[in-house]
Amino acid sequence: MGEDIEARLAARLAELRAERGWSLEEVARRADVSRSTLSRLERAEISPTAALLGRLCVAYERTMSQLLAEVESEPPQLVRADRQTVWQDEASGFTRRSVSPPHPGLRGEIVEGVLRPGADISYDGPPVPGLEQHIWVLEGALEVTAGGAAHLIRAGDCLRFRLWDRSRFRCPGPDPVRYALVLVLP
Repeated sequence: MGEDIEARLAARLAELRAERGWSLEEVARRADVSRSTLSRLERAEISPTAALLGRLCVAYERTMSQLLAEVESEPPQLVRADRQTVWQDEASGFTRRSVSPPHPGLRGEIVEGVLRPGADISYDGPPVPGLEQHIWVLEGALEVTAGGAAHLIRAGDCLRFRLWDRSRFRCPGPDPVRYALVLVLP
């Protein structure tokens, strides 16, 4: 993620906290993150991991795409590939591309995800309860656990579900997995 986007993301996270009148301690409690980590994140001293952003999205009741879109300017109708926001979490082996920018008046969006072999990302809960997800694997294989059930999805397969609880995305390998994720707000 570029420095400019990271700075805007840090500022937006601070704004969200202020809009709710929450202290750093309150956000730390709601997101299960240390107060010092939140403080450093809001000052753009550190880059967030996918897991950390996921916990903050739950606390602020937003999808990750919504949060990232809030730090972008008004999204155009056509987004060229070289203008799509790409975010990488090197620690977890996750790359996320916002293919279609979310817009406040629309309920759906498309995201491309790439996980390196062995990457394993867990989310404690949905950013928005009842979020509808369609996962279409384009290359490789992806193991998705949602609603207590694990699904192995191979190239060409598509899994659809509504997310109410924890979820997990794991690339069993041996190759990376590339997938399209269609999100539809309830």
